[in-house]
Amino acid sequence: MRALVLGGAGFIGLHLTRRLLADGHSVTLVDDFSRGRDDRELAAIRPRVQVFQADLTSAAAYDGLPHGWDQVYLLAAVVGVRNVERDPARVLRVNTLALLHLLDWLHPGERLFFASTSETYAGTVSAGLAPVPTAEEVPLLIEDVAAPRFAYAVSKLWGEAAVLHTARARELECVVGRFHNVYGPRMGADHVIPELSLRAIGREDPFRVYGVEQSRAFCHVDDAVEAMVRLMSSDQATGQIVHIGNDTEPTGVGDLAELVLRVAGFAPALQPLPAPPGSVAQRCPDITKLRALTGFEPKVSLEEGVRHTFEWYRDDRWYRDDR
Repeated sequence: MRALVLGGAGFIGLHLTRRLLADGHSVTLVDDFSRGRDDRELAAIRPRVQVFQADLTSAAAYDGLPHGWDQVYLLAAVVGVRNVERDPARVLRVNTLALLHLLDWLHPGERLFFASTSETYAGTVSAGLAPVPTAEEVPLLIEDVAAPRFAYAVSKLWGEAAVLHTARARELECVVGRFHNVYGPRMGADHVIPELSLRAIGREDPFRVYGVEQSRAFCHVDDAVEAMVRLMSSDQATGQIVHIGNDTEPTGVGDLAELVLRVAGFAPALQPLPAPPGSVAQRCPDITKLRALTGFEPKVSLEEGVRHTFEWYRDDRWYRDDR
């Protein structure tokens, strides 16, 4: 099988690329390296992949790529709360243009996976109009179109609509996967588990814990990649929006901080602080649909995944020195 991974030098993209290679597939990776890293982990697989550096917001970037892909994964996007709040206009521009040009370029027979997010329905949950765990069918509510944080959600909302309607109009095959709090090694420092891990490694005391009363259901990247691979192999998933996550261990942020500190062997005084503005109090996916379509079950427990992630950040001195 020939696979094209757009955003393949990023967090989920590199993990996916390694999995596709392990399964014996031919993989081409495209990234602009604005967030994706040309690091030793990418260097380790470079002999086995084609790597193109390109700005996917330019239609010309696609002109240099061949066709004939069995699977195309669009993971390239501006993500992360800090990046979104710092420059929401860039989020909208990058995330919409990259997809728009891709949809214009795709040929029938090239099956597309579009990476969406649980942020699409965050407003519905915050308004108390959706149960938690949350299924795909809940209505999508816009709380404040001018809120900087909403820029990411609306870029993905537009993306879901663009993918589904274009696919119907042009007889393309597609799957939309909404990621829910995916974490793991090499995801940067702007997400809660790596951030807690890095501060524990730095022996912060008192140890800040933001939004201690909030809860999340975290999904290790290996489980997320397994779900993606299964969805792309399922004819029944074609044209579907499907939640990707782990609904087995919803966890309070305070409990998560204590788990990270236990793994770190560190017992500082805790300093509870308010949650970041605009963050959702609860998030947990209902993955009934994912199970029905693919037989997927999460395999990586939160404790195992946090330990794996913490140890990567602790041991990868090259990464910490390069930050």
